[in-house]
Amino acid sequence: MNGSRLFETSDGTRLNVDSDGEGAPVFFQHGLCGDAGQTREVFPVEAGFCRITVEARGHGGSQPGPFKRLSIATFADDIAAYIETSLTAPVVIGGISMGAAIALRLAVKRPDLVKALILARPAWLTTAAPDNMAPNAEVGRLLQTLPPDEAKAAFLAGPIGQRLAAQAPDNLASLTGFFARQPIAVTAALLTAISSDGPGVTDEEVSRIVVPTLVIGHDQDVIHPIAYAHELAERIPAARFVQITPKTDSRTHYVADFRHAMSTFLKEL
Repeated sequence: MNGSRLFETSDGTRLNVDSDGEGAPVFFQHGLCGDAGQTREVFPVEAGFCRITVEARGHGGSQPGPFKRLSIATFADDIAAYIETSLTAPVVIGGISMGAAIALRLAVKRPDLVKALILARPAWLTTAAPDNMAPNAEVGRLLQTLPPDEAKAAFLAGPIGQRLAAQAPDNLASLTGFFARQPIAVTAALLTAISSDGPGVTDEEVSRIVVPTLVIGHDQDVIHPIAYAHELAERIPAARFVQITPKTDSRTHYVADFRHAMSTFLKEL
């Protein structure tokens, strides 16, 4: 199943499906304005599982489709459709940041598809437009109103950019990269739509998730508060929390810790 292939959704949007490894399928979804490279980097290739990443609309090699349909709910529906047409459920489903929100929604809305759950660096709990997504919203707003270079300068000089420079330089590096992400109109639409969105689940529904769950978090991260990871691990009865090295301290250790946490969890299923 290694390589890339296209999957067409019910509304005709073509999505890129990226996979590698041999073994049981594990859906592992990227974050906002990311792609399969993000999941490929941290997935434990030795674990005997096959990583599958359906690049969400407007991400990686996937078409954006109608801008009005850019939402966490749509992204989750697309994955559900792929599983129903291409695989035998249930499967392990997880993701990073926005990918974690997608996975959380699927665990609540489509529990028949989910064997186990991985929530890495969650940026949402259950409410839409949390305060920690304000930096993404601001980048989207600036890209919709100014040329990219001017938008970037305004962001770096503004209070959000200054705060991130002091508190979360890795977050700042990711966000400043969005000003050059093409197509600009798609990037702006994604940042605006998704930063004001949420997984569309309730606290009660999350507390009823029964599958084995791994929650991964680290500190020095304004966009993905470690408190969110702790809270989800406490709310989900069968969850465990693992804290890993922040990318700001060491990207090498971050990747190694991430892979080790996932490998241990997957091998125990």
